Amino acid sequence: MPPWRTGLTLAVTVVVFYLLCTLAWWVAPGLFVAFVGGLFHGLDFSALARTPPLPWSHALVPALVLGLWAFAAGSFFAWLHARLAR
Repeated sequence: MPPWRTGLTLAVTVVVFYLLCTLAWWVAPGLFVAFVGGLFHGLDFSALARTPPLPWSHALVPALVLGLWAFAAGSFFAWLHARLAR
């Protein structure tokens, strides 16, 4: 499989899960903040639960950046894996 396919697979996966996480925060900010606080051993993330939540447009730039980073990392991983497997 060409390295770019692995990069694309990872990029799509990261963007989808990032947007699902954003959706969870948008739908239920209080529950989301409680969950993240528990996940990070009680850190206070209450500043995330402001009203109203940020618009979806504010999630698109981070999703794009994460997608590009994941594409580069996944492509490099596949390329390196192929080189080391020789």
